[in-house]
Formats: sequence, C-alpha cells, structure tokens
Amino acid sequence: MNLVLIGALLGGLAGAGLLMAILAAPPLRRPTLSDRIAPYLTDAAKPSRLLTGSATGGTVTALGRMTAPLVRDAVRFIDKVLGGRASVARRLAALDSRLTVDQFRTEQVLWGAAGAAAGAGIGVLAVLVGQSNPLILVLLILCCAAAGVLGRDWWLSQAVAKRDAEIIAEFPVIAEMLALAVTAGEGPMGAIDRITRLAHGPLVTQLAGVLAETRAGMPFLTAITGLRDRTRLEPLARFLDGMAVAIERGTPLADVLRAQAADVRALGKRQLLETGGRKEIAMMVPVVFLVLPITILFALYPGLIAITAVAQ
Repeated sequence: MNLVLIGALLGGLAGAGLLMAILAAPPLRRPTLSDRIAPYLTDAAKPSRLLTGSATGGTVTALGRMTAPLVRDAVRFIDKVLGGRASVARRLAALDSRLTVDQFRTEQVLWGAAGAAAGAGIGVLAVLVGQSNPLILVLLILCCAAAGVLGRDWWLSQAVAKRDAEIIAEFPVIAEMLALAVTAGEGPMGAIDRITRLAHGPLVTQLAGVLAETRAGMPFLTAITGLRDRTRLEPLARFLDGMAVAIERGTPLADVLRAQAADVRALGKRQLLETGGRKEIAMMVPVVFLVLPITILFALYPGLIAITAVAQ
C-alpha cells in the first residue's frame, strides 16, 4: 500500500510539472502587453553574454528563464490574495531597503516553495512511517507553503520593529547632542553634520540622508518634513515637526530640542514600566503552573504515603 501511494505521489508530481511546463509554453501562454511592445522600445543592442558573464552560469540562467513565468504568476497571485502593497512599501522604506514590492513578493514565493518542499519531505516520511491519507498530506504541503509565505512577511515586520526600537533607544541621546551643538552656536545643518560624523546608528543614517538631500539642493525644511512624513515613529515625527516649526517661526531651537529629548526619555520610562508589568504577569505563569503544584505535591506526598500505609 505504501509503495502504491508513493508511486501515486511521484506520478502526480511529475504530471503537475509536465502540465505547468505545457501551460507555460509559448503556444498556450498569452504574451503580456509589455512582452509584445518590448522589442520595439529597445534603444540599444543587448550586450554580449561573454561580457555580462552569463555564459558561466548557463544552466542557472536557463532555469531562471524557464521558471520566470511561473514565478511571476505566483507573485501576482500572492499579491492579489494578501494585498497590502502600501504596507509592504512603508516597511521596506522604513528599513531603507533596496528591494521593491515585487522583489519582496518574489522572495515570499521562494519562501513558500521552500516551505512546500519541507512539507513534501515530511509527507514522504509520514508515508514511510505508515500515514496513507492523501488529503492530510496535501493539506500539510499547503500549510507549509502558506507558512513560508507568511513567515517572510513576519520576518520583515520583526526587522522593522527591531529598527524602530534601536531608533527610539538612541533618539534621546541624539536629540540632546543636537541641542548641545545648537546651544554652542551651530546652525541646524552644522549640528546634524557634526552628529553624523560623531555617531552611528539608524537615526543618524536618516539624518545623514536629510543632510545629503539638503546639499543636493533641496530646502532644509522640505527635507525635514519629508523625513517626518516617511517615519513610522510618532515621537520622531513630533521631534522633526517641532524642529521645522522652530526654524520656520524663529523659536529658540535649543529649548525645543531639549524639551523633545525630555519627552522621549519620559516615554521610554513609561514603556519600561509597561514592559515590566507585562513581564511580571508572565513570570507568574511558571510559578502558578509549575512551582506551586510541585510544592503542594511535596507537602502532601508524605501524608498520602502515611494514609495508604495505615489503610493497608
């Protein structure tokens, strides 16, 4: 029975692969509009493969060209099912990632394929052990593929949360350094320049981007408000907004920066107290469900032994 089921699974996989190859062939696959007009829009000849280095990886390149239509279809399907392109774009922008939304979806497809392969491997082991329900095996593969797709999105969210935590942690120090530099007589751009040369971190990188935009010709207020619109952190947005308003209206900038730094430190203290409260509740779980039952067992076990001995 197991050999028959293994043969059926292998035959089904081979048939599915052959069907996808036939459907992806040019006679049955409708070319897109971009594919039809692409030959007429090229303004230069393609470079030689000897110059681009694609001749060294010919097998890999050919495999990529064969699987590219399937990957594009999978990307469109995942984008249609999951949606949230704006959310993905905001998170990628928060990480200063060079990936586009389509490239991120492609990575999700690859993670899903890896999850499906892992599920197929677990299914083969289950068949060898004795599990012969094909519905359970198919559901296992689908669940593993979905877990891979969602796992890549979760990984992106965790990376963004880690970066936000790093920015919040270094934000009060950077704000106080900016206030000290402005108090010493530096202008806003000079203070940011000094901070970017002395410190390192995600927030310093964003400030260096503002400085680069300003030196490229963009007005300083426009660069500050642009960073304020891009950021996901409310304290940083308030800080940048207060800096822009102080520069625009002539308010003493050092006092504004020190007040913003004090507000962020107070926010950090409140978050620390909230985290401590949650950890205190979490610490009660092993005490109630592990330590307390063992203590009660040690207290009652001698008496239980004595009662059973007397009863005998």
